[in-house]
Amino acid sequence: MTTSSTLPGGRRIKVAVLGATGAVGQTFIRQLQGHPWFTVSAVAASERSAGQKYGAVTRWIEGVMPDDIAAMTVVECVPEQVDAEIVFSALDSGVAGTIEGAFAAAGRMVLSNAKNYRMDADVPLVIPEVNAGHLDLLQVQRQRRGWKGGIVTNANCAATVAAMALAPLQEAFGLKSVFVTTFQAISGAGYPGVPSLDILGNVIPYIGDEEPKIEREMNKMLGRLTNDAITPAPFAVSAHANRVATENGHLTCLSVACDRRVTADEALEVLRSWRGDPSSLGLPSSPDRALVVTDAVDRPQTRRDVRAGNGMTVTVGRVRPDPILDVKLVALGHNTIRGAAGGSILNAEVLVSRGVIGQA
Repeated sequence: MTTSSTLPGGRRIKVAVLGATGAVGQTFIRQLQGHPWFTVSAVAASERSAGQKYGAVTRWIEGVMPDDIAAMTVVECVPEQVDAEIVFSALDSGVAGTIEGAFAAAGRMVLSNAKNYRMDADVPLVIPEVNAGHLDLLQVQRQRRGWKGGIVTNANCAATVAAMALAPLQEAFGLKSVFVTTFQAISGAGYPGVPSLDILGNVIPYIGDEEPKIEREMNKMLGRLTNDAITPAPFAVSAHANRVATENGHLTCLSVACDRRVTADEALEVLRSWRGDPSSLGLPSSPDRALVVTDAVDRPQTRRDVRAGNGMTVTVGRVRPDPILDVKLVALGHNTIRGAAGGSILNAEVLVSRGVIGQA
């Protein structure tokens, strides 16, 4: 297994970003700057941007656009124009399905943020610390679809935060039911996103298709791979999704019933000791701790905690007894890093470390 900061011989793997001009595409580019294993060899977007310099067609949202990326010519999202072994997809779900499938069929490994393939039985839906073993589904996927490459998906960004907080409890006690209420940042709506007069001084108690995604995706991620298929975890999930006027960071409030009566102290002990799947540790994008517990009575807070672990750590706090269920807690994670681009990059690193892709 490869876990060093460099690949053998100092080699770097060519990667591409699809949907590179959008908000998540830009996050991919920021996260990939200076990466020791990967080098961005192509930026791809829609036909209207293709053929132009990236810097000329992209409204850069955060920080300074890298000069080398600004000078790259945008290509169309077709395999023939993209020279890369790994493809990170930030495409909208309206176009992602066909495009991502074409890249997988052409022998590329696609790490997707779109919802199109997430719930397909042969497609891994992965948070490396939680369910890296689900990557073994790629063998089934290639056999069934005849693909030389493959597709690995991220979860919905709010589901990712909740699943990372719930995974230790599921492992230790089993889950029976989960109530989750999310407070989701405006960056989750992309750019330009939510109109300012709709969100400033306001909370919007609806995000299209968000609640169903949260309710179905966590069961797949926290399920078990047996006999070449995922058996979903059997707990029930009820979700409320709200858009709030924060820039980055999805905060989730969780009330949990376990298979047996669990105290807050028992839950805290499990949460504090959890490290996650060993294959996800020591990689370039791995945080020191994927999950940290704060004892502060008023934390986690979006402004103070969203950048923990360079945006890859989920912070859990306010773990306490629940008068109806067993325990309740609050979890916070960075939606465009851990919940999107950073999560995809870590998925790719695990695949490289396992020798699935990137072998010279």
